[in-house]
Amino acid sequence: MFAAAVRAPDPDALPEGIADSKRLAPERREELAAELRADDRIAVGVAEVPVARIDDPETDMNTLTVAAHAEAVAEIVDATGERADAAGTAGESPAVVEGIADAGDTSEERFARRVADRVPAAVDLTAEHGADDEHAVVGAASVVAKVERDAHVAGLAERYAAEYGPEFADVGSGYPSDPTTREFLEAFVAEHGRLPDCARRSWSTCDDVLAEAAQSGLGDF
Repeated sequence: MFAAAVRAPDPDALPEGIADSKRLAPERREELAAELRADDRIAVGVAEVPVARIDDPETDMNTLTVAAHAEAVAEIVDATGERADAAGTAGESPAVVEGIADAGDTSEERFARRVADRVPAAVDLTAEHGADDEHAVVGAASVVAKVERDAHVAGLAERYAAEYGPEFADVGSGYPSDPTTREFLEAFVAEHGRLPDCARRSWSTCDDVLAEAAQSGLGDF
């Protein structure tokens, strides 16, 4: 899981065509992410939550989502509270960073409070549902996060092809609803008797794949 934060002097500094990453073609997302990173006026922060952290029984996805947002914001906000646009933020105060984030909770207020509490700086954060469509700087953050995630998945595909053979070169999108990702998991379990280390073991999809493999083994026996 990836989260990103973007800081810009004002919305006009952002590239044209920014939108919710889900509504942009992959090539366009990559172009926009490259433009954002190349602009010295714009700062970008990215946080990755690896599968081991996701599968930790001591945590949950709501907490991890909050933590990822806070970690991304922390990369572009320092303790002096310099003017910043964080996780899609816009602020003027020299002491407190004001920001806007896409709410990852049914309660916008609760999500904003939880994220701000984890940032090691004074942050006045507002969260809104659908903010990545309503605020260009939040859309920019969503583009960066999606590009980072896609690059990570592409890297996994290369690694599995190199380590286990070309038949494991297509891991799909990495989302549990993706049939290609499920086929990859099924083939890997059938071949190696275990889940690949990139898989979230807490996924119900992984439980299903393991159960099906066990059932097939009993049938063969």
